[in-house]
Amino acid sequence: MKKIATSLAALSLVFVSACGSANNSTSNTKDTANVTNTNSTAVTEEATAAPAEAVKLRIYAQYADDDTKLPYDYAVAELKKEMPNVELELEIQAQDDGQKLKTYAATGNLPDIYQAGTDIINTFKKSGNILELDKYADLYDFKSKMFPSTMNTLISDDGHIYAYPYAGNEFMLLYYNKEIFEKNNVKIPTTYDELMTAVQTFTKAGITPLALFAKEKWPTVALYDVFATRVEPQGILKLQSGDASPSDPAYKQATEQIYNLVQAGLLPKGATNLNFDQAASLFYEGKAAMFLNGQWEISTSTEKLGDKVDWMYFPGVDAASYEANKYAFVGGGNPGGYAVNPDTKDPELAAKVAAFLSLKYAEFKYTERGNPLVATKVDKPIVTEYPAMMKKLSEDISKITSTTAFDWGLSDAKFKAAIEDATQVLMTGGYSVDQFIKDVTKAIPAK
Repeated sequence: MKKIATSLAALSLVFVSACGSANNSTSNTKDTANVTNTNSTAVTEEATAAPAEAVKLRIYAQYADDDTKLPYDYAVAELKKEMPNVELELEIQAQDDGQKLKTYAATGNLPDIYQAGTDIINTFKKSGNILELDKYADLYDFKSKMFPSTMNTLISDDGHIYAYPYAGNEFMLLYYNKEIFEKNNVKIPTTYDELMTAVQTFTKAGITPLALFAKEKWPTVALYDVFATRVEPQGILKLQSGDASPSDPAYKQATEQIYNLVQAGLLPKGATNLNFDQAASLFYEGKAAMFLNGQWEISTSTEKLGDKVDWMYFPGVDAASYEANKYAFVGGGNPGGYAVNPDTKDPELAAKVAAFLSLKYAEFKYTERGNPLVATKVDKPIVTEYPAMMKKLSEDISKITSTTAFDWGLSDAKFKAAIEDATQVLMTGGYSVDQFIKDVTKAIPAK
């Protein structure tokens, strides 16, 4: 076990370091290798300063599946050991692209601690609903606990800290059920034409080709990004910067391809009403051949489907496009994590708890969930061996030629709203390519 842990730890260092290079961050081997720092000791020492009186903090956090429930429960259990006087009152984060949290902010009902992505950070900065954590990060020496390659997940565009991250740079993957493909004699698609053949074959057989939880908008943006990056690796980032237009050949082609695939039955009926649980169930129960989600899905899909599941490279426009853009990945990393309400009664305590939760959340994902893509260093040995799909991904990290961004990492609010709305409606099949282009073009920043 020790040998396995050692080798996997070494593997993860390459993995995380390479993530940084994919995001133009400087990888520092010396710093990255220094994973045996004293995180736990420091946290323990910090905890001794916690006030003795009982304190209840309201927290709004993800708690949807094992990948979010188990790390959260572990972090809370560890918090109970270190700060027994602190009790967390959990409110489960709604799968609504932050709408409920924005409503809380508008009505003065924000929790003491909440999970925030770039969109929430940028929105709440303007409205004064997020605490700047710079001085607390210095107080707890949080920066020294980060991997150098993941500092982009801590520092915002304005140079300040608004949330303590636990996740490192992450990626979107197209999962598939190998057994379904084999039983229906369908080739793993490498081109658009092969993908269309797969969709038509599965649809005829009564199998959902792709399960997509399109009730949330970020997966629909990601799917559009998948097709755009097969020709233009910068994908949605180039649109957001105003350096490209939705009417440019690469983007128009992406829109047309999705439109035609939806018309051919790519998605289940009512896909835009499907939440994560409903879409995931289709895939886990063998009713859907493919499933689009982040690499954080690896553990759960492996648990549900065992050796039947794998992930594929995104199909290209043609064979040449497939090879040229095989390692143009969708996703990336942005500031985000546990943030603090500036109106909380004790900002220093809330900031300390938020930092603690972040470190412990990452610790569990690294040691127990087979996920080396964390933002902070971990000084404990790996307990759970990486699933086969994670090993496969880890072998490809150093080959990644470009990344884009997840929807929540888009910084232009107008563009983000437009691309979210347009891609979601595109999944219904009742939205023309021309109208899509027209609507998104209105939100492209002027150069």
